[in-house]
Amino acid sequence: MRDALVAAAFRLFLERGYEQTTIDDIVALAGVGRRSFFRYFPAKEGVVFPDHERCLAEMTAFLDAGGRDADPVRRVCDAARTVLRMYAENPAFSVQRYHLTKKVPGLRAYELAVVWRYERALAGYLRTRFADGPDGTLRADVIAAAVVAAHNNALRGWLRSDGEGDANATVDHALRHVQTAFGSPPAPHEPPASPAPPTPITSPVAPAVASAEGGQDVVVVVARRGAPLWRVVQQVESALGGDPGAAGTW
Repeated sequence: MRDALVAAAFRLFLERGYEQTTIDDIVALAGVGRRSFFRYFPAKEGVVFPDHERCLAEMTAFLDAGGRDADPVRRVCDAARTVLRMYAENPAFSVQRYHLTKKVPGLRAYELAVVWRYERALAGYLRTRFADGPDGTLRADVIAAAVVAAHNNALRGWLRSDGEGDANATVDHALRHVQTAFGSPPAPHEPPASPAPPTPITSPVAPAVASAEGGQDVVVVVARRGAPLWRVVQQVESALGGDPGAAGTW
């Protein structure tokens, strides 16, 4: 009955428009009473987003099942994929809903409220994981917002393409940015992944010129992080005898 109500609603939305379709119209087409409609949906907006309550419950359960040993940033990124799976289960319906939501301001507001609930669930989990660290609440809220933003950016791109392409790969790519930016640092006993070698250089920029095979000069520039670009260019030009053209195109 729930699926019949959703199918009837979207058929009418496409034929008449969302605003022009009433709940009475939907139940009449579905062949049920108003009481049956409200058994499944609190309002007309609910029939447009029929699976979000289930998805939010699944995501929350997934977060709750994560032990203290789990990487919290990876955990919330994996939790966001629960939402993606819901959209990918029925691409045609998801694309149809996306285009409808773009046209109806009330549905956009409803969708924002739903997204906020997902974000609060992610942030709530992260707050418990970061409670003992500095700025735990701030860090949790920022990461939760980043996960939602990355997920939604990729998801909307997939929906704009009418569900073409690999939605999982698109979202994975976006969420990797979040994991790279906010992922847990190595444990204290672990060496850094890419240790930076010490440098005795005291000047901001130090060029060295060596002869390569064939008699051409090769310029190697070692610069401090944050050295201004004009300073680097100046030193390269000086090493090449003051000829800016010899440095090539930046």
